[in-house]
Amino acid sequence: MINFPVLVLNQTYEPLSICRVRRALVLMQQDKAEMLENGVGFVHSARQTFPIPSVIKIAYMVKRPRPQRKLTRFEIFNRDRFTCQYCGKQTHQLTIDHVIPRYRGGPHTWENMVSACSACNRRKAGRTPKEAGMRLLHPPNPPRDKHRFYVPHNYRQIRQEWQKYLPQ
Repeated sequence: MINFPVLVLNQTYEPLSICRVRRALVLMQQDKAEMLENGVGFVHSARQTFPIPSVIKIAYMVKRPRPQRKLTRFEIFNRDRFTCQYCGKQTHQLTIDHVIPRYRGGPHTWENMVSACSACNRRKAGRTPKEAGMRLLHPPNPPRDKHRFYVPHNYRQIRQEWQKYLPQ
């Protein structure tokens, strides 16, 4: 229970991070945070019983720069919603395809990389989509929501009480 995830909100109710119950309890005991949503159960010490928080709010404003989305495989797959951009097949068995191949001077950027199933990637080979006779479902662009707080998918299913604090 001490390792359950806890959503941490800024003073303006903006999601900041996810911490563990132990860290949340320490912040609450130091009066640096307050509990907004009660989790399931209690943590017992020698003298006290503490409710397990699910959502806490920091008592002061935390200013931090907005993180830029990093160009990673997972972020490309997430942007394309785990869908092959050539045939439309939804799967978690995807590869990265450079629209203009790297050996032809294609850059390693958001605008040149798409998700592709292995069959489409082999079919396209080292050609452009036009040369291979294939069309992209959506043109590759940088993610629009680059400033959004990201919550891992498995936490979204477990923690229903977080939904009202997270951007849709």
